Amino acid sequence: MIRRGRAGMIGVLVGVLVAGLVTPAAAATPTPDAAADPVRAAEYWLDDYGIRDAWRTTRGEGSRIAIIDTGIGRGPVEFAGAVVGGTDVSDIGAPDGRLPVGAVDGNHGSWVASLAAARGTGPDTGMIGVAPAAELLSVSIGVGNSSPVPFVDQIAEAVRWSVDNGADIINLSLTTNTPDWDRSWDEAFLYAFDNDVVVIVAAGNRGTGTTRVGAPATIPGVLAVGGVDPEGRASVEASTQGITIGVAAPSENLLGISADGRVVSWNGTSGAAPIVAGVAALVRSAYPDLDAANVINRIISTARPVPGVSVPDPLYGYGLIDAAAALSATVPDVAQNPLGDLREWVRLYRRAESAPEPQPTPSTVEVPPLPPADAAGPPGSPFLPTAQTLLYGTLPLGALTVGAILVALGVTAAVRRVRLASRTPSR
Repeated sequence: MIRRGRAGMIGVLVGVLVAGLVTPAAAATPTPDAAADPVRAAEYWLDDYGIRDAWRTTRGEGSRIAIIDTGIGRGPVEFAGAVVGGTDVSDIGAPDGRLPVGAVDGNHGSWVASLAAARGTGPDTGMIGVAPAAELLSVSIGVGNSSPVPFVDQIAEAVRWSVDNGADIINLSLTTNTPDWDRSWDEAFLYAFDNDVVVIVAAGNRGTGTTRVGAPATIPGVLAVGGVDPEGRASVEASTQGITIGVAAPSENLLGISADGRVVSWNGTSGAAPIVAGVAALVRSAYPDLDAANVINRIISTARPVPGVSVPDPLYGYGLIDAAAALSATVPDVAQNPLGDLREWVRLYRRAESAPEPQPTPSTVEVPPLPPADAAGPPGSPFLPTAQTLLYGTLPLGALTVGAILVALGVTAAVRRVRLASRTPSR
């Protein structure tokens, strides 16, 4: 699902919604202990990653997740009461952000939102999200040429709008397939960090052409999420690799609610990211006084390490998420975000705006007067020698001439003597 975005400051950015294969949910196999509702039973991550255990403490009350994506559908009952606000930044969606944007990817935002905070269809039926009591904001974007607004501008505006409308968690299930990002994102993401917002992003999928993590997963301070299969192994197609990956979560055999209410099975770190966003909502609900840096620290510090893998690992980050441990473990506080400082990165790697060179103030320079010129003498005849011509011309020339004559005479006399001496006397 790749669409080309508009050219930005760093060249052509490719907005990729990192979803993988989509199939009907009937393909999912329910677990025997919950066969009464195959949809709920297919959500294996609820038990395998400590989410049901975490619900004994909280279900995400008081937290708010902004889903910056293609929009959350209005119809599904699973979203009833969950979406409390929204907007469109693509100029092709609805003002409330609830109209799916994109002919191909329109359901993507609904799938992502359902993993984060779907309400289910009943106490034990229908799809339920990781934080089913959290609030959602639907911010619709248009990926690629479907929108007249440049992709980088949409993301920057979406992040700012989410912060201004009370989001304490932002989910971005997209990538640009390039490690660099537009300068406009510096200020937008700094705005989120300065306002104590946890930003969670998908690492991308090899299956959609992402061989290594790209922005925004490369931005210091965001929590980038890699993907694993149901057995907890790094996914080959539905994940990627990179040193900025913070944790890993399920990215295969996921469920999602489409905008029209259908339940589908799908793959991709687009789904792993909102699972972690839901865990972040549980942590923020359980620890309302915890700042964003410590929310992230609690998630990565309690992640389950993968046997034989040192951390951080380019496939798993600090390990597999553990929602129950993130809520119950004793984790020392940190003074700064363990995943980096964007402001310091900007200071080190962005060229400062060049200020105009100071112009020197013109001033009057005092030049000392030249000595007076010699008085002009009486005019002389051009045919008579002057003192200068006699001194520097006639006398040296005369001396050279006399010397040359004397030398010539001496040579002539010497030649005559040699000739006279060489004659043989007659007898």
